[in-house]
Amino acid sequence: MTSELREFLTSRRAALSPEDVGLPAATTPRKVKGLRRAEVAILAGVSVDYYVKLEQGRARNVSEQVIDAVARALRLDDVESRYFSSLLQPETKHQGTVRARPALQSMIRAIDVPAVIHGPHLEILGINHAGKALLDDFEAMPAEERNLATWMFLNARARVVYRDWAEIAADIVATLRASIVPGRDNGAVARIVGDLSTRSEEFASMWADYKLSEHQHGVKRFFHEAVGDMKLNWQTLRLPDAEGQTVVIYSADTGSPSEEKLRLLNSWTTKDAGGRKSDHPRAVRPPQ
Repeated sequence: MTSELREFLTSRRAALSPEDVGLPAATTPRKVKGLRRAEVAILAGVSVDYYVKLEQGRARNVSEQVIDAVARALRLDDVESRYFSSLLQPETKHQGTVRARPALQSMIRAIDVPAVIHGPHLEILGINHAGKALLDDFEAMPAEERNLATWMFLNARARVVYRDWAEIAADIVATLRASIVPGRDNGAVARIVGDLSTRSEEFASMWADYKLSEHQHGVKRFFHEAVGDMKLNWQTLRLPDAEGQTVVIYSADTGSPSEEKLRLLNSWTTKDAGGRKSDHPRAVRPPQ
């Protein structure tokens, strides 16, 4: 994780100016954007030599006090601070393919609202029928395409489904970035990033921004050809002892038009008793 640590701290330095942290404004042009290493060292109360070693990944047994001091100096938020701390922990790898427990798969299939099981790097490990109706049938896709970030940038369906595609795509990239932590096998995310960086200029640009985010909760606007626009709440449930897996559940406000549309969408696409998928109208068209 040496390169990741260096890139992270460099990006945080670049995001700050001397004025942002209470230092005198620069009187001469700077060769690099943002704070110098020496300035971060002063703000954190450590020697310049030590901070250089820290940024280069050569410092050993970094104390919590130093981690907190550097985090304050760089104005890191809670997500960034936890990420920074994780980058300084010893790496341990786990082997094998990540899979969702059968009981967890059964649980989301029993839910009437859309639900998706994500792996640690946004893999789609499970999706219920309502989720397929709202988003896409990930289970019908090749295994290498069952990833939210891959689908977001390479599948045209995502730009139809999400009304605020650019905003949500940037958050997905930030969430993927935050998933690179010691204690996990990061080979999977490295392959995803490598593939998307060569196939999507939008992804490459967002990845270079070095934003971090945790997928937690919020409201998103969706579109489906059968029912039109919907505003849905989403909530991430983190699973203990499940290798970084989460369940994301989508719902609408009680009594809202979106709740009725979601109910109609689910009923129109629910399999009947004979196992056939019922036809549903395509009366509403996406805007051109």
